Amino acid sequence: MNASARPLVTVLGFAALIVCVSMGIRHTFGLFLAPMTMEHQWSREVFSFAIALQNLMWGAAQPFAGLLADRFGARRVLWAASALYSLGLVGMAYAATGTGLAASAGVLIGLAQSGATYSVIFSAMGRLIPEEKRSWAMGFVAAAGSFGQFLMVPTASLLIGGIGWLETLLVFAAAAFLIVPLGSALTKGLVPGATGAGQTAREAIREAVRDQSFVFLMTGYFVCGFQVVFIGVHLPTYLLDKGLPAQVGVTALALIGLFNIFGTYGVGYLGALFPKRYLLAFIYFGRSVSIVLYLLSPLTAMSTYLFAAMMGVLWLSTIPPTNAIVAQIFGVRFLGMLSGFVFMSHQVGSFLGVWLGGKLFDTSGSYDIVWGICVALGVAAALLNLPIDERSLESRRAAVAA
Repeated sequence: MNASARPLVTVLGFAALIVCVSMGIRHTFGLFLAPMTMEHQWSREVFSFAIALQNLMWGAAQPFAGLLADRFGARRVLWAASALYSLGLVGMAYAATGTGLAASAGVLIGLAQSGATYSVIFSAMGRLIPEEKRSWAMGFVAAAGSFGQFLMVPTASLLIGGIGWLETLLVFAAAAFLIVPLGSALTKGLVPGATGAGQTAREAIREAVRDQSFVFLMTGYFVCGFQVVFIGVHLPTYLLDKGLPAQVGVTALALIGLFNIFGTYGVGYLGALFPKRYLLAFIYFGRSVSIVLYLLSPLTAMSTYLFAAMMGVLWLSTIPPTNAIVAQIFGVRFLGMLSGFVFMSHQVGSFLGVWLGGKLFDTSGSYDIVWGICVALGVAAALLNLPIDERSLESRRAAVAA
C-alpha cells in the first residue's frame, strides 16, 4: 500500500489509540502488587515473578509476532492479541495460586503484548509513513503509550479503591477488546511487506546479528527494560516501605506517563534533526543521573514527583530512535521482526529488573542493590550507543565500493 494513500492523521490516530489501550493497561500492574499479595498471602517474589515472566514471554514472542505481521499483515496479529489480553486479565483476576498468576499475568498477557504493542504497530506504520516522517511518527505513537499510562494509572487507582482490584481487572479485560476494531481500522487495505521474492527472514536475521550497531542497540534496550520495569512495578511499594502514602506512588507513575508524552514526542522530533545514537546515549546517561540525584536527596513526596518528572521525560523516549535506526539500517521489509528481536532484549532486561527487585528485597530487605545496578547499567548503555553506525547497509556498501 502506498504511504500516501491514507491521510497521516488517520494512521497516527488509530495506531496511537491501540498503543494507548495496550500500554495503558500494562502500566497499572504495579498497583495490583500490594492488594493481591495481601489478599492471597503471597510474597512479593510471587507477584514479581509473574510480571517478570510476562515481560520475558512478551520479548520471546515479539520477533515471531513481528514476523507474522510482516508476512500476513498486522490485523490478524492484533485480533489474536486482543483476545489473549482479555483472557489473561480475567485469569489474573481469578488466579488463586502463584502458578495460576504466572500462567495468566505472565504467559497469556505476555503473549498478548507481543502482538498489540510497538513492533507490530511499527510494522504497519513503516509501510504507511514515508521515511523522512518515520522517527517523528514513531515518537507520536510512543507518546500515546505514555498518555495511556497517565490516563490508566489514576483510573486503576480509583477503580481499585472503589470496586476492588478483581473487578478492576475485569473492566480492563473488557477494554482490551477495543484493540479489535482499532486494529481493523489501522490496517484497512494494507498489504503485508514481506511477501513475494527477495530476502528471506532467515537471511535478514543473519545480516542483522552480524551488524555491530544492531548488537549495540539490543544491548542498550536490555538496559532500558531493566530500568523502567523495575521502577514501574516496585516504586509504589518502595515508597510505602519508606512510610509515604499510597497516593504518592500512584501520582508518581501518573507523572512519569505525563512527562513521557513530551519526552517521547520530543525525541521523535529531534530524531529527524540529530544523530539518533547521541539521543539514545543522552537518555541512558540521564536516567542514571536522575536515579543518583533521587537517592541522594531526602525522600519526600516532592522529591519523588521531581524524580518522576525527570524519569518521565526519559521513560519511553528510547523507542522512536531505536526503531527508526533499525528501519534506517535494514529497511522496512522485515521491520516488525527485527524490531521484535531488539525488543526481545528489552524484555530480558525487564524480566531481570522486576524479578531481581522482588528477589533482592526478600533476601536483603532493601531495594538499594537494584537501584545501584540501574545506575551502572545506564552509564554502560550510554557508552555503547555512541559508536552505532546509522547509515543503511546499501550506503555502507556503496562507500566501501567507492
